[in-house]
Amino acid sequence: MSRHDRTPRAGSDRTNLYDEITGKIIAELEVGRFPWVQPWGKSTAAAPLGLPQNASTGRAYSGINILILWGAVVQHGFPGQGWLTFRQALSLGGNVRKGERGTTVVYADRFTPEDEKRRARETGEEPGKIAFLKRFTVFNTAQCEGLPEDTAVAAPPPPPGLIEPRVEALIKATGVDFRIGGDRAYYVPALDHVVVPPPQAYPEPINWHRTALHEMGHAVGHVSRLNRDLTGSFGTKKYAFEELVAEMTAAFCCASLGIVPTVRHADYIASWLKVLREDNRAIVRAASQASKAADWILSFLPDAGGACDADDAPEAA
Repeated sequence: MSRHDRTPRAGSDRTNLYDEITGKIIAELEVGRFPWVQPWGKSTAAAPLGLPQNASTGRAYSGINILILWGAVVQHGFPGQGWLTFRQALSLGGNVRKGERGTTVVYADRFTPEDEKRRARETGEEPGKIAFLKRFTVFNTAQCEGLPEDTAVAAPPPPPGLIEPRVEALIKATGVDFRIGGDRAYYVPALDHVVVPPPQAYPEPINWHRTALHEMGHAVGHVSRLNRDLTGSFGTKKYAFEELVAEMTAAFCCASLGIVPTVRHADYIASWLKVLREDNRAIVRAASQASKAADWILSFLPDAGGACDADDAPEAA
């Protein structure tokens, strides 16, 4: 079969994969569950708080893979956040137990078609690229046997007394103009500053940190940082998409810091559903941008480590 014969099938598979991922997220939102906070909600999973990691390399998964793997933890009641490919389990001296079914994660990248390369040569313009997703299968360490004892051991969450000072110090270290006061939380792109009410304004003090990280998620999108489109006005698709990015940014940061994530703007669920139904790639883009924003914020922790880039292949994680 020639390369040209394979192209339509590859494109169809790519579209189906976006549809499959988006369909799962929509189904969760329609019943009032939020994939970026559900692992530690009322239907509590056995796994400890944190981001999913490759148990062989210790690197964290990113972007849409976080939501996919958190969803698998909840669905199957896995006790840990460690994941391995079939080959990685073998390389560690263990194996995937017979009959276990893996979880599909994705690797995002771009390629330049041959006809686009020809067009670029003829016109002298930059060649365009097409985004694509590849599927990879990973298994939770609970689905494996014979692994080294320390492979599946999750790091304990930080003591409760250290969480709040650590978040406050983190916010200060980012250099973002962060102001405490008033009676509502918001970010002003034109002035590039965040405003959050004082902690005593919240029924539960820990909610102050969740709110602060949500607004910090917006601030990271400023042109001087990650340069996201922050021009959407209230009620628009752009606005709903940016709120989705900030929601997940806060959730990813909270999970990394040992704070149980919550939903800050559950009333936006209808607008999020509209965005996802009209664009089957929106949730993948939003999760990727949120992952980049969370990585930017968390990079200011004194002990910050590297996470898998959104475009890193799980096989190489």
